[in-house]
Order: sequence, then C-alpha cells, then structure tokens
Amino acid sequence: MIKSYSLLGRVAVLAAVGGAVALSVAWSDGHIPVAHAKYHSATELAGFRGATLPLDSTQNTYFVGSGHCNGCHGHDPSGYSMVTQDGRDVNVVDAWRSSMMANSARDPFWRAKVSHEVLVNPAHQVELENKCTTCHAPMGNFEHHFTGQGAYSIAYMEQDDIALDGVSCVPCHMQKEEGIGDFFSGDLQLDTAGRPLYGPYADDDIFAAPMESFVNYVPKYGPQIMDAGLCAGCHTLLTETADINGNLTGDEFVEQATYHEWLNSEFNNEEHPSTGITCQGCHVPMLNDSFGVVISANYVFLQPKSPFGEHHFAGANTFMLTMLRDNGDTLRVTASTAQFDSSIARTERMLQQHTLMVETSVPSRDADTAFIDVKLTNLAGHKFPSGYPSRRAWVQLFVTDADGDTLYNNGAPSSDHDIVGHDPLWEPHYNTIRSADQVQIYEMVMGDVNGDLTTVLQRAKEPLKDNRLAPAGFSVNHITYDTTMIVGNAATDPDFNHEDGVEGSGTDVIHYHVPMGGHVGLINITAKVWYQSAPPRYMQDMFGYSSPEIDLFKGMFQAADNTPVLVKSATQTDMTVGIDHLRELGVHVFPNPTRDGMLNITGIDGRITSIDVYDAGGRRVAQRKSDGNVRWATRLPGKGTYIVVIRTAERSFVERVVSF
Repeated sequence: MIKSYSLLGRVAVLAAVGGAVALSVAWSDGHIPVAHAKYHSATELAGFRGATLPLDSTQNTYFVGSGHCNGCHGHDPSGYSMVTQDGRDVNVVDAWRSSMMANSARDPFWRAKVSHEVLVNPAHQVELENKCTTCHAPMGNFEHHFTGQGAYSIAYMEQDDIALDGVSCVPCHMQKEEGIGDFFSGDLQLDTAGRPLYGPYADDDIFAAPMESFVNYVPKYGPQIMDAGLCAGCHTLLTETADINGNLTGDEFVEQATYHEWLNSEFNNEEHPSTGITCQGCHVPMLNDSFGVVISANYVFLQPKSPFGEHHFAGANTFMLTMLRDNGDTLRVTASTAQFDSSIARTERMLQQHTLMVETSVPSRDADTAFIDVKLTNLAGHKFPSGYPSRRAWVQLFVTDADGDTLYNNGAPSSDHDIVGHDPLWEPHYNTIRSADQVQIYEMVMGDVNGDLTTVLQRAKEPLKDNRLAPAGFSVNHITYDTTMIVGNAATDPDFNHEDGVEGSGTDVIHYHVPMGGHVGLINITAKVWYQSAPPRYMQDMFGYSSPEIDLFKGMFQAADNTPVLVKSATQTDMTVGIDHLRELGVHVFPNPTRDGMLNITGIDGRITSIDVYDAGGRRVAQRKSDGNVRWATRLPGKGTYIVVIRTAERSFVERVVSF
C-alpha cells in the first residue's frame, strides 16, 4: 500500500493532515490550545494530559525530547494508531514515561549516590559526574561533548530540560550497528551523520516524510534495534578504583555486567539460537499478534506493522517506581499516578512470574532433624539479582506443625526491613544451613583496597562475595567470566549452578538441617524468596553524609514503605518420618524447566513399578515400565507443562515439569 504512493501523493496527504499533526505536536509541546486554555485550569489540563508535567519538548543540536515523539507515537485519540487489533492502547510514549529509563535523571537514589561519591572523593567530582550522566542523562551529556563543551556536570543537568528526559527515545534509536555490543561504561556509539533513527522495519516500508518534516530525523532500518548489544553500553559498567585517601590505583571494578551475564547464558541467541532471547524479548516484549500495530497517528492510510515491541522496560525496582510516583511533584516527573501504577504492576509480574522457580523437598527426616532442601531456579537471562550492587534476594524457610505452631523460622524479614539473623557486616554463602542465624542472601558485596566492606563505588576494588543466581547456561569458562565471576563460598558449592555435576543449571540447592525436638508428626514447610532493591543497611554510610540530594532522598526513603517484595514461594506438607517424597527415594527428575525438551530421571530402583508422563490435557505422552535401569530419558513432545507420575507399590509421586 505505502509503496504505491508517489512523492506528489505523499505531499498532498501531508498537506491534508498537516493541521492535525500541528495540533498534536503543539499539545504535546505543552502549548495549550486557546479554546482549552480559556475553559480549563492548568491543573485540569495536566489531568487531561495524564501527567504531572508535560513531556519535554526542547531540543538541542543532536537530540529532541520525548514530547516531540508524542504527537505521532503517543496516545491516538482517534483509536487508529498505537492500538492492538482488539483496541488495547500500546502507545510507546505512555508505556515508557513511567519506567526507570524515563526517570533515570530524576531518580533520587542515583542523585544522592552521585553526591555521596563526590563528597567521599571531591577531587574526582568532574570525572564522576561526567561518567554518571552518560547513561542517566545522555541527551545532555553527549550534546555537551559533541559540541566541544567538555565534561558534563550535575549542575548542567539540573538546568537542562532535555537531559532530565532521561533515557528517552533518541539515544536508543540513534545507536549505530557497527560495534554494537562492543562498547561499555557509557561509551554509546551514536550515529549523528545524517540524523538517522533506527527501527525494526525495512527502509522501503517506512513512510519517512512526517518524521523528516517535523523532527528532522530520517527513520531507517537497523537490525541493532533488536540486538541485546543495544543495552550493552550502559548495562556493563566498570568504575575506577581509588584507595581510602582518594588516590586512583589503576584497578577497575565491575559495578554491573548485566549484558555480559546475558552473553554467558543460554539466552544468548548467537551462541544458543534455539533457546536465545534478547534483552528486548523480556523488557520490550513483542506482541503475539500477527495483525500488528499502526505506529504513527494522523495517517489513516498506514497499515499495521509487525513486530511491535511494547516499551514497558519492566525490571525489578518497584521500590523506586513507587517513590517516584509518591513524590511526583517534588521530583517533577512526567508520568501520572495511574501510569506509574501500570509500571509497578508490570514490574511485579516480571519478578513474580518470570524470575524464579522455587521447590522444596524432604530427603530424610527423623525425630531429631528434618533435612529440607530448597531449590531455586533462575529463569532470567542474567544473574538474579542483577544490576546495581545494592540489590539483594534471600530465602526464608518457615516450618510449622499441624496446629500452626512455629517449629523453625529462618530468614524472616525484620520490622525494620532488614533480615532476622543477618550478620553485622555481610553474610557468607551457604550450601548447608544448620542454625537460625545463617541466612542465604543472594547479593554482590563490594570490598575496598583493604578487603573491607564498602558501599562507595569508587572505593570498590573487588567483590568479597557474589553468589547471585547464575542464568541457565552460565559457565566459568566463558570469555566474559572475568566480569561475571562467582565469588566466595558459592564458587565451591557443588549445588550452585550445577545439577548432577553438570555446570550451567542456573540453580542452587540449600540444604537445611531443621531441629525437630522429637516431633514426628505432620509438618508444613514454606519457602519464600524476598527481594529488595534498596536495603536500609546499604544506605547507612551514605546517610552519614549531608547534601541537598542526600537529605532529599533520605527523607523520602524514611517515609517510604520498604517492605521487601515476595518473588516466589513454595509450600509442602510432610506427613510423617516415613518416605513421602521422591528425594527420599533418591529419585531425581531433571532438568526442570527443560529448554530442549529432554527429560531425565535418575535413581530408579526396584521399588519403582512404572513412570508415566502426561501433558496438561491428561494425555499420556511417554511411559517407562520397570526394566532394571537406574536412569530413563525421554523427549517431551513440545512446550508446555507436563505431569510425571512415578509409582511404587505403596503410593504414587507426582512431579510437575515445564518445557519451554
């Protein structure tokens, strides 16, 4: 359809709809149409826009704010563009504006942390602020450098509206294909020659005239827009190390390496094409809709395009999204409460449905001790937790008797939002937990040049601990291991990222020795995994300093609800001290989940009479009868959930297996 339009025809169409586009652009720019300004207050108009403040509509030499994109790629009042076939609004601007990407320069924790680093090492202020703003305020920072103005500071950013637009549309869509995934620590490779903006659609299938006319960019096809390397520039970050006196040592510390973690996983689609999923596959999820989406408003002849990525950018930071929402006026956010609520809900879904699997089992039990295993399986394409080093997850194991009386409670969240039993400084990784004050906490702990705990990034020399759950396929022999290392006890834990001695499982099994005190009856077992992005103890050092940024964040932090997020839980009832679980039989069903459809069962002995595998519809898809072999393998017929039933003469055991 589009290809058949001549240049003359396109000009005619532009003339016909120019007024509508101009009105749309004007509204998104914050210029109130006279008719509306006459009859509505500024507060009402802000409510109509659905935002506390209008989107940024400024521009500089190389960049434009998100307000310039909103006229065509935001909400379409006519309901023609930016909607799915069933009418659901999926416009990219409203999905993005309440994300951490959109608010990267307004993030009060980041602002406070930069101030903290400068107060600790004031001689490094220029370098620190310039480095931090490359990723958090790229449209201000790179404009400053491209125009020969030198280093960029927080003071510049505070007066620069386009910088406060955060990681907006242009910095992502301007990245070059050449060298994608090869540059890190804020070294974004932006293509400024000819002002291209790259997307997933072929050049001859793009109606380019509106973008060229209204925002002076040329839309082009760029395969890099769907490449995980697009995220590498900011999500692998190395920082320089300074000693306690502020002298640079020449060392570098890996502050985060989320992109490298993805490379060292089964999600790497270049190394694992059958299982690969890029960053965009989870964080800019593609619509499962062959119909597609019309991607620009005001042009009724445009046809739907596919694929279309929803610009959710959901991660794991519900705490900061809530703080941004609840302090919107102070932080001058451009998203409404409802939009933040949507981003918070998406983030919770990401955490609770796409991050972990948790299983419990009781390998053995007597009147003295219940030996309880908790198995965690990382479903993410990177470590969990990943990203900034403050983030942590931990396991709570709770055991009660038949009357609900507590027999054991390990790792419970405390009333001050810490963890009961947490060591004064930091907790090591455990393979076996024998006492209530040993808690399994998955985190990265930074150490300074003296080997002491630090939360100052520029003092960090090497991790004292990194037992964050590895992704499936993770290997210590991968080329990226120098930036994704397992550090501390987890490196020698036979259950960490290993299953049956095979590396790359993305799992960890914690073995709990739970005292029973003579109890031999029913026990109820609950394992919970909790997550915090901003633990209170991580803030203690920073809150010992004072600056406008730290004081502002401290007030917001102390007023906020920092209750940890429940990521996943698993429950089990163990009836007696007799055999009532597969693990007690010595039988192991793995891998679970399985990515290639192969299912293995080991530890089969003469007590097992048959094994049957059923699909979700109850149809038997595989069967194994007693044949004397201790191992059986079968290939599941496709993706989905399967039920494995293992029978002995006394009872049947049921195991759920996921194939994807």
